[in-house]
Amino acid sequence: MQTLISGANSLRIPLSSEQIEQFRVYAALLAEWNQRMNLTAITDSVEVQKKHFLDCLVGLPLVAEEVGASMPLKRALACVDIGTGAGFPGVPLKIAWPALKLTLVDGTAKKIRFLEEVVRALGLENVNLVQGRAEELGRNRRFRGQFDLAAARAVARLNTLTEYVLPFVRQGGLAVIYKGPNAAEEFMEARNAIELLGGEAVRFAPVVVPALDEERRVLLIKKLRKTHRLYPRQQGLPRKAPL
Repeated sequence: MQTLISGANSLRIPLSSEQIEQFRVYAALLAEWNQRMNLTAITDSVEVQKKHFLDCLVGLPLVAEEVGASMPLKRALACVDIGTGAGFPGVPLKIAWPALKLTLVDGTAKKIRFLEEVVRALGLENVNLVQGRAEELGRNRRFRGQFDLAAARAVARLNTLTEYVLPFVRQGGLAVIYKGPNAAEEFMEARNAIELLGGEAVRFAPVVVPALDEERRVLLIKKLRKTHRLYPRQQGLPRKAPL
């Protein structure tokens, strides 16, 4: 875990020995379960630390700054991770931010079963696992407008992803979206969707993931107004006909 430790220090994210052990167990479970099901194409231990763990943690200082908190974060905010897959970015954020009240959403039952094992093995508390599609859950009163933070990574192009994510965010809350090399192009496409869904981009920052020579950006969208009841649209439409 030396790459993770060094990278977290560079990002000024304090990790205790217990948290580092949680990351170690998480990496081991990823490797074990990946032999039985397709969780990630990244299997090398050092690459997992860079391209998964640090790549998720890089957004944490930006969130702390935006919510007016210092590191380590201790506020018990409610966060939903849309299309979490193998738990990214939600699980790394939860490990580094234990007070976070986390909901992990994914449409695949096998991935939810994997995440159940992760939550159990890591001893994570206040984690809710939900199998379902964002288009349906975003209309459900249990989830719509209920979260301080909504995070997403590697799910869809931004004009589609915005429609998935923003309905979950309460007014005054934030959407935290991780993007790669095409971020600027996608942002231009998504400006109308962001405004239409009640949001405003407050940060579109290039970020440096320690030990990783790849372009990354983190977009923070503040929820200014309630999302109109028409959104999210029914299953498939956000991808087929982006706003």
